[in-house]
Amino acid sequence: MKTLHVAVGVIKNTHGQILISLRKPTLHQGGLWEFPGGKLESGETANQALIRELNEELAITVLAPIPLITIKHRYPELTVQLQVFSVEQFTGVAKGNEGQTIKWVAAEELTNYQFPAANQAIMIAAQLPSYYAILDDTDEAQPLSNLVQLLNRGIKLIQLRLKNASAEELSHFFKQAYPLCQKQGARLLINSSVNNAKTYALDGLHLTSKDLMSLNQRPSYLSSSAWLAASCHTLLELQHAQHIGVDFVVLAPVLKTKSHPDTPPLGWEQFTHLVAQIDLPTYALGGLVEANLIDARLAGGQGISAIRAFLDY
Repeated sequence: MKTLHVAVGVIKNTHGQILISLRKPTLHQGGLWEFPGGKLESGETANQALIRELNEELAITVLAPIPLITIKHRYPELTVQLQVFSVEQFTGVAKGNEGQTIKWVAAEELTNYQFPAANQAIMIAAQLPSYYAILDDTDEAQPLSNLVQLLNRGIKLIQLRLKNASAEELSHFFKQAYPLCQKQGARLLINSSVNNAKTYALDGLHLTSKDLMSLNQRPSYLSSSAWLAASCHTLLELQHAQHIGVDFVVLAPVLKTKSHPDTPPLGWEQFTHLVAQIDLPTYALGGLVEANLIDARLAGGQGISAIRAFLDY
């Protein structure tokens, strides 16, 4: 089956809203909402196609698009490969230049609109930030002060991995921590290794690779608005995460780490190879600092995840 190559833009304005457009009824997947873009012409790169298509469709000039995610989806009648870019810099005022309906919506409102199946992973990627912090309970850690530090740095997605905390300690911590996260608009996911994790999985659950492989479906106790994430190290784990409906994954270790010096790192080349085989937003983890964000993006990743990189130890 022939593959149709398409360049897609997740366009954000200065208010953080995302532009979506309504497909005309006569088109494939007509009547559904989509992220604007179009197919590559002969000899074009995805970057060139994106700039041309968004100028033709929306009358805007795209500046410095950033790779976000690449998705390959097979419909009964067609296979599409979507190369998706984040577009936060552009000139001009967006309008439906071809008569199509367009709308600016908040990221969290995307689920209120019906998109083609191939766009589902884009909807998730569009809502996720570039950084995913892990709040651990290592010897030197002070969880609450570290959480405050993360929130003050503008981190909006945090995984709570207090594996050694008792039920009482965890309950006390959560009563203080969760209101702080809500106040800052940050989402707090609970690692499945945490004592009685499902009790605290209000914003979402992060599965260890072991817990991931023990499941054959998405946990039924999670609400429809909760995120489900997972830690992965192999292609088998990545594929299983996609199979059971995980929203996004962390792939590690990319570089050599102090905590696991004997574990061979994947390296960016292998990270790129693995990410290209799944349709899931993927954070790079292991030996990384904030400046590695561009490396992760160029390798097909959503961003970077870290324990210490976002803290001033």
